[in-house]
Amino acid sequence: MGMSADEIVAQIPTITLSDVHTALAYYFDHMEEIRAETRQEADYAGEFMRNHPSALQVKLQKMLGDKAR
Repeated sequence: MGMSADEIVAQIPTITLSDVHTALAYYFDHMEEIRAETRQEADYAGEFMRNHPSALQVKLQKMLGDKAR
């Protein structure tokens, strides 16, 4: 999100500067794994949403479809 370590600590006062640096070090050591997992989760969520639309989405599509006729 572009925040500095100090800004992160200011936003989340329950963590320390050391916590932030530890998390950043872990991220940079495992960047490709984390990015791959994030992509997989986004793909899964997208597929789930396509296969299981919300009731509101279905109702809106039906209403819009009825008006187009």
